[in-house]
Amino acid sequence: MVCISFCNRCSRIIAVSSRWFESLAGSRAAAGRISYSVIRVSRISAWSSKSAGHLQTNASGFRQVLRMDGDTSKDLSTGVALPPPDDEFVSEKELESWTNTILPGQYDSYEGVIIDHRSLPSDASVFKKYLIASIAQWKKERKHGIWLKLPIENVKLVEAAVAAGFGYHHAEPAYLMLTLWLPDGPCTLPPNASHQVGVGAFVLNDKNEILAVQEKNGPLKGTGVWKMPTGLTNQGEDIFDGAIREVKEETGVDARFVEVVGFRQGHQCQFDKSDLFFLCILRPTSTEIVAQESEIAAAKVCQVLWPTISNNSNTTRKSF
Repeated sequence: MVCISFCNRCSRIIAVSSRWFESLAGSRAAAGRISYSVIRVSRISAWSSKSAGHLQTNASGFRQVLRMDGDTSKDLSTGVALPPPDDEFVSEKELESWTNTILPGQYDSYEGVIIDHRSLPSDASVFKKYLIASIAQWKKERKHGIWLKLPIENVKLVEAAVAAGFGYHHAEPAYLMLTLWLPDGPCTLPPNASHQVGVGAFVLNDKNEILAVQEKNGPLKGTGVWKMPTGLTNQGEDIFDGAIREVKEETGVDARFVEVVGFRQGHQCQFDKSDLFFLCILRPTSTEIVAQESEIAAAKVCQVLWPTISNNSNTTRKSF
């Protein structure tokens, strides 16, 4: 293998440990003048030089890729190129095996790569080898964003991915999504979801009565405040379906959606996300009220006090 030391400021090679590499480059002095393009296959790193151009032809089996930059350059500038040196020449057979370790996946419409998570090796050291070789190939192909989905059973691969430059994008109960941006310019990958969507259900019957609840948990617990049924929509759920579901879950009342009458937007809400809240009008299609024991302290119907009938007394019922 070959171990190369780099200048912290310009990534110029300042020392090479391998006797094999020195024999190709001619001397340490020649190696010190090596610059910009790298010839590399996974564990083996060698650099072309204006003063040692024959290196490219003598290093049989190597393929040329773009000079490493970004986080990779910062890692290399610490003075050690992966892996540690053993000063042994790698056989053509082993070299062949390393060139066939590109992680399977598909190219997207934005010059990106979506790695096939179903084909990931379970061994972290093997995964690291595959990932290094794959990134080198994708840089050669001038790919942009790399998407790596790690199912929860592959959690031990996270460390190798982060070491290779990947960052967290989002997480779900069953997987972690990581991304890597290869070009020098600003990352244009779409960010993680920025908003949550809430619904409020104004359930109004033909008697101008509305459905109201008191919360058992949360900021309104124990305040005596009556409010409309509210909640968050589920992933893939339409707004009107979310409103109908929340009413059914909290009060046991079946309802049909009529319309959205307004919405509001808030920021710095749960998990620092923004919040969109939609106020929906629903009509009840059943009358029996059964409060949800885990979340609702009480539920009832209330007479609406419209401004034009504000002198009427407020009455409550236990059903529609």
